[in-house]
Amino acid sequence: MSSLRKILEGVLVEWKPLMEVALISAAGVDKKMIKTENPVVLLNYMDVYRNPYINAQIPTMQVTANDAKLEQCNVLKGDIFITPSSEVKNEIGFSAMAVEDMPNVVYSYHIMRLRLKEPNLTQSMFINYLFRSNSLQSQINKQAKGLTRYGLTKTQWENLLIPIPPISVQKEIVRILDKFTELTAELTAELTAELTARKKQYIFYKEQFFKCYGTEVKREPLGVIGEFQRGKRFVKDDMISEGVPCIHYGEMYTHYGTWAKESKSFLSGEQVKRKNLRIAENGDLVIVAAGETIEDIGLGTAWLGDEGVVIHDACFSFRSPLNPKYVAYFTRTKQFHDQIKKHISSGKISAINAKGLGKVLIPVPSPEEQERIVNILDKFDILTTSISEGLSKEIELRKKQYEYYRDLLLTFPKHNVE
Repeated sequence: MSSLRKILEGVLVEWKPLMEVALISAAGVDKKMIKTENPVVLLNYMDVYRNPYINAQIPTMQVTANDAKLEQCNVLKGDIFITPSSEVKNEIGFSAMAVEDMPNVVYSYHIMRLRLKEPNLTQSMFINYLFRSNSLQSQINKQAKGLTRYGLTKTQWENLLIPIPPISVQKEIVRILDKFTELTAELTAELTAELTARKKQYIFYKEQFFKCYGTEVKREPLGVIGEFQRGKRFVKDDMISEGVPCIHYGEMYTHYGTWAKESKSFLSGEQVKRKNLRIAENGDLVIVAAGETIEDIGLGTAWLGDEGVVIHDACFSFRSPLNPKYVAYFTRTKQFHDQIKKHISSGKISAINAKGLGKVLIPVPSPEEQERIVNILDKFDILTTSISEGLSKEIELRKKQYEYYRDLLLTFPKHNVE
């Protein structure tokens, strides 16, 4: 850390308005206004937001543009592109730099191009990093105004003050940050690969437990083994912070796993009684029966709470003599979803009814074997969750570490001004 600080010791820094350093152009291509048929690729807002450096392989959206627009909105090596406005305040001013000429690429009118008045690749790279630093981001956020969308005026962008240290210092800062970026990307990729491998391993073993049975274990339809009960309608506005536990179907995708003892949401007892809402009791399975995609449907959660839970009309409760967690794990296997696909009705919202769910065949081993399988899968689930949380925290820690050193290098004392 001390060696990083030494880089900036005694350095004279010029603070210049952005318009003195670069030509600012916001006249990008509006794909809705295109009338001609010369195919080109459009560099858009998300390409800039996600990538500090861009090349011809990153933008993928095909558009058409006339020759004048192609020339006016071209992309050259060293060009810096900025997100000038956003619905989220802290997404304004993110930058990406072109690392090569892109003769068949134009930029969107949703982004702004900076082209240095005195082309210098090192300075482009330095300014690109600068726009992603907290020091410049805080200056941008203080000036941003808006109601549903925030941004700076053209005059504010032109007069945005940026620090310009000597080119030798810029070069060293870029070298260090490039190395940090490379190391952070490599570590993140390794941790992500490890996380993916552990999840695949868990899925593999879960599938095997429900495939390994031979003729000695019979498979029976869920509709023969137990009974389905469909929930009744309530809406999100009905839900409160305490009261009778309830599960809304949307929460099945975002909140609930294989089993639950407590609910995220509640309803008033008066409403439950007045609308005669339906309840899943301890030991029942709650199954989501509707979603935007086929893959969303069929996820089951074993309800193990001390009191019953109200279920939404896009869910079913399933009561049977089977171990509820055993059935819940089964609903999260490929072989279960392969069976229900043929019974799902597709439209704006895909759905399945109790008759379709009831036709699904499930292997039915002894209660002792069901318990053994559940215990093993519980351990896998805990281990996988622990690894997932640990690796996710490690990735976030490395990201924050990188941002800390980046900001350390890109925060220039105002008393050191030339």
